[in-house]
Parts: sequence; C-alpha cells; structure tokens
Amino acid sequence: MLTPGKKYVLINYHLTGGNQMRNWIRALLIAVTGLSLITIISCTPADTNISSYAEDRAQIEDLQARYLFALDFHDPDTYVLTFTEDGILDIVGMKWQGREEIHKVIAGMPGNAPEGEEKPAEPAVKEAQGPYPATGRHNITNIVLKIDGDKAAGRAYWFHYGNNNPERKAQLDSYGHYEDELVKVNGQWLFSKRIIYNEQVAEWIGHAENPCW
Repeated sequence: MLTPGKKYVLINYHLTGGNQMRNWIRALLIAVTGLSLITIISCTPADTNISSYAEDRAQIEDLQARYLFALDFHDPDTYVLTFTEDGILDIVGMKWQGREEIHKVIAGMPGNAPEGEEKPAEPAVKEAQGPYPATGRHNITNIVLKIDGDKAAGRAYWFHYGNNNPERKAQLDSYGHYEDELVKVNGQWLFSKRIIYNEQVAEWIGHAENPCW
C-alpha cells in the first residue's frame, strides 16, 4: 500500500519523466527541421541563370541537328538562324559572313548535294534520271565540345547519304568534319563560325593532325 509520500514521489516521477520525454521530442523535431532546411538550401542553385554543362551541350546538339534539317530540306531561312548576325560560314577558304550572304549561298545549292561539294558559281550537281527526285541527308556524330561560359568550341564528324543514281539506292557519298565556334546570345546557342572540311574534294580535306583537343 502506497503512503502519501510514496504517491507524491511516484506522481512527481511520472510528471518529470513526461516533461523530459516532451523535451527530447521537441529537440529531435527541431534538429530534423534544421537538417531539412540545410539540405534544401544546399540543393538549390545559387544562381538560376547559370546553366550546367549538360544543359548547354543539349542545346548545342539541338542546334547541330536543326542546322542539318534546314540544309537537307533546303530551308535557307531557318539555316541562317543557326548563325549569329555576323556569323561566318567557311568552306576551307571560301567564306561568307553575315546572315544575308550565307542565305544567298545556301539558297543557290541543290537540295541533294553534300555540304561543301560545289562552288556557288559552278553549275548545280546534275541529278541522275530516276523514278522520283533524288534526295540527300547529312548526319553528324562524334561531337566534342569545350564550353566556357557563353562561348564554346566544337568538333564533329559529318557524313552524307544520297540516292542520286538511276536506281535511287542509298549510298554514302561524302564525309568530313566540322570545326565550330559558338556563342550564347540571349540564352540561345548559335554558330559564330563554322568551318567545313570535305574529304571528297582535294582542296577541302582536313589537316593531317588531330583537330580535337
């Protein structure tokens, strides 16, 4: 049987123990909340305007693809928009600067010709007789990029499939590589200079040394 004194001690023990438990829970909740805030802050970019390498690379690869679609579907209006206003298109010695000049040379190219295959002043590539019009498609691979802020340098292989033959059979008819300079203008990557090397033309073949870094 509990005496009044023992009852007091037991009640006091329960009250004190309950207070301590609440204090421990409160401290634990504060600690968890603090850790959560630290984690959120550490995962939030300090400057949301700074893009990552992956984001920049994705945008540049998208630019590369849009460039080739515009070239193959003979769309000079879209083609020139992949360059800066004062951008340079260089086919190993033949240079055109500015969107207006580039537009003229691309508009004068036949739709089935590999890039850099002919000079604008020469007659267009003759199309072989066949059951339907010949076409050509450029492809790009081995893209290497060096990105430094709003500027970048690029190297890539290109090759061209065409069917300019009487049977309209697909054939690999040309290849080379690109050497690019790019800049980001108002958040959009553009070519400031593109040099095209074509291994089908003696004057336009690439250097013997590795063009990449």
